[in-house]
Amino acid sequence: MHDVRQLHRRWPDYEFSATAAPFPVDAIPPPPSYPSPVYLRVPDRGTALVSDAIDQALAGRVLPSELGEDPYRLPGPLQASAPHVLAVCNHGRLVFNGEVVGMRGDPLPLVHGAATPVRLHVARFLDSQASNDMCALRITDRGTGEEFDPRRTLLTTANGHLRTLAESVLADAVGVSTLAVTADGTLVLVRQSRHNAASAGLLAPSGSGSLDPGDLGSGRTGMLQDILRRGIERELYEETGIRPDEIRNTTVVGFARWLERGAKPEFFGLTQLTVTADDLAGRRPAASRERLYSEGTFTLSADIGALGHEVAGGVDPLNAPSLSRRIREVGSLPLLLALRAAGRWRARNAAADHVLE
Repeated sequence: MHDVRQLHRRWPDYEFSATAAPFPVDAIPPPPSYPSPVYLRVPDRGTALVSDAIDQALAGRVLPSELGEDPYRLPGPLQASAPHVLAVCNHGRLVFNGEVVGMRGDPLPLVHGAATPVRLHVARFLDSQASNDMCALRITDRGTGEEFDPRRTLLTTANGHLRTLAESVLADAVGVSTLAVTADGTLVLVRQSRHNAASAGLLAPSGSGSLDPGDLGSGRTGMLQDILRRGIERELYEETGIRPDEIRNTTVVGFARWLERGAKPEFFGLTQLTVTADDLAGRRPAASRERLYSEGTFTLSADIGALGHEVAGGVDPLNAPSLSRRIREVGSLPLLLALRAAGRWRARNAAADHVLE
């Protein structure tokens, strides 16, 4: 208690403010255990750590997961700084402090032996903001002007590498997004409102949010991809009004870590629908609370397969010729990452089909 009181007295001496500085990818290398990792920076949108080897493994085999017995608790220093961090992150926005599922393990390809279950835990949304989103702030000593970079303390190991999720002390809420493709080949996209805590005013994937405990199913163990699909499809129902009977299938196609948000985990899906773009005209979010965060849905033509071939050839996703101007200008980072992952998945499948022929 003495230590916590001292921390509470300390933080008022500091100013917390949003930083526009990009994530220092040149100074913080990826975790050595990640296969062929790449930092993907999208100007004005954010930076992500991606790995095609992880994406390919996710689509090719199921990963076991296990829910921890205890819910996540903020470490003492983060508890003390939380009031200051939340005030900057939310700017008076309405925030629903619901339960989310965090991740304490990494979906790495299996090298040998049996796969180790990925550890999950239950946290609150504000825990995620007070820990992960603190990494997007600049903290300045009011007296001396000295700056403290939370990314160096919270995200790096002793040897300076980015921490794995297994090494993290943050909430690391699992983000889930999907691209829904209609029966006539158009993408369903969501316009985010100014009330969104992340990517406000930008275009989002068809369904985008965080895993919640209801996605875990019964019991404390389960296959990670099954949990992700439940979360992905729930977000899709809530944000677009698409019904469960209108979904043909959902495939988990990608993984990334969003560096500006404390390197939190993000998973991406590709959902095939049985309905056309005309069938979805005028649909509204099914969940009433989602209407505060969504300005509606619309459909847009996009050649996901062509995008995948362009990215595989070394083209930056934002400069890919197949990407529409609208997505290029106002697509959120999750949307661009979802398109990249879905395109690479389609390109790999097309190459495999060609070999079989």
